[in-house]
Amino acid sequence: MTLRVLRPGMHTTVQDLGRHGLQHLGVVPCGAMDAVAHRLANALVGNAAAAATLECTVVGPELLFEDAALVALCGAAFEATVAGAALPQNRPVLLAAGARLRVGRALQGARGYLAVAGGIRVPAVLGSHSTYVPAAFGGFEGRALRAGDALALDRDAPVLAAARFARLKDARSGAGFSSTAWRVSTISLPLERTVTVRAMEGRHFGQFDAASRRAFFDQGWRVSQDSNRMGYRLAGPALARRGSGDLLSEPTCLGTVQAPGDGSVIVLMADHQTTGGYPKIAEVAGADVPMLSQLAPGGALRFARCSVDEARAALRALHATIADIIRGIELQYGD
Repeated sequence: MTLRVLRPGMHTTVQDLGRHGLQHLGVVPCGAMDAVAHRLANALVGNAAAAATLECTVVGPELLFEDAALVALCGAAFEATVAGAALPQNRPVLLAAGARLRVGRALQGARGYLAVAGGIRVPAVLGSHSTYVPAAFGGFEGRALRAGDALALDRDAPVLAAARFARLKDARSGAGFSSTAWRVSTISLPLERTVTVRAMEGRHFGQFDAASRRAFFDQGWRVSQDSNRMGYRLAGPALARRGSGDLLSEPTCLGTVQAPGDGSVIVLMADHQTTGGYPKIAEVAGADVPMLSQLAPGGALRFARCSVDEARAALRALHATIADIIRGIELQYGD
C-alpha cells in the first residue's frame, strides 16, 4: 500500500522515538519532538510506541491514501479535513480507499503526529526510522517530504485497518471516514498563553552574574523565528557570564539550555548536537520537553526553578499518565 504526498506542508518528516545510545559516536538522537503525542497517535491505531509516524510542523501536508487506512492525528490542533469534513483528531479514524487528507495550519500548538495502522515503512538506519535532515539520513531519503513522494505502508494495512476498527467500542461510520465518539486528552498541548517550563540550574549557572541568574527565572522569553528541531533560540534578556575563559566541549542532552557569548539563550531539542562548548545555564525537566516542543515561533514561556528530585517525580507522573491513557485505549479495543 502506498501513501502519496500531494502537498508536503512546511516541514513534514518521518519520525519515531529516536536512535539512542550513540552520542559517544557523534550520532544525534533525533526522534519525535513531542514523544507523548507520537506515542498516543500510535496507540490509537494499535501500533507499538516505536512505529514511525509523520511529524507535521505548523502547516501540514495533503496526502492521498490509495487504499483504506486506520489513522490518528495527535498533538497540535490542525485544520484537517477529509472530503470537506473536519477530521476528528486524537482518536482513531478509518479512511476509505482514495481518501485525501488535507492537514492545514496549526490552530493551537506546533506539531502533530499522523500514525497509520501498521506504521510508515522506511528503512531503519542505526536502529531508528527517524529523519535527521542536517546529515541527510534516516526517514524518507533523509529529508523532509516533497510533493510527489510515495511512502510505503504495511502490505496488510487495509486488512489491519478493517480488523482493528471493527474491534473498537462506540465506532461510528460516516461518509469518507468513520471514527469514534471518544477521544484521548492532549496532555502535551499548552493551554496557557505563557507556558511555564520547569528547569534545573545548569552546570555553569553559578558562572553568570547575579542579574542574569535572576533574569533567567524571573523574566519572560519568546521562541524566535531562528528556531528548529536542533534548538529553540529564545528572545529575552541578554545574559552575562562572569569572566571570559573558554570552556571545554562536553556532552549535551535534550533540554540543555545554553547561553552563547552574545547573551542569547538556546534550548536544545530533538536534533541537538552531541557535544557543545557554550555555558549550560539550565536543564529543562524532561516532563516539560513535549509541551515546549509544541511552541511555535512567537510562543511565550517562563522558566520555573525545580530540583533534580522534582524533575524526576514529574517525569514519573507523566509516564504514569501516558500509561493510563494507553490502557484506556486498549480497553476501547477490547483488550
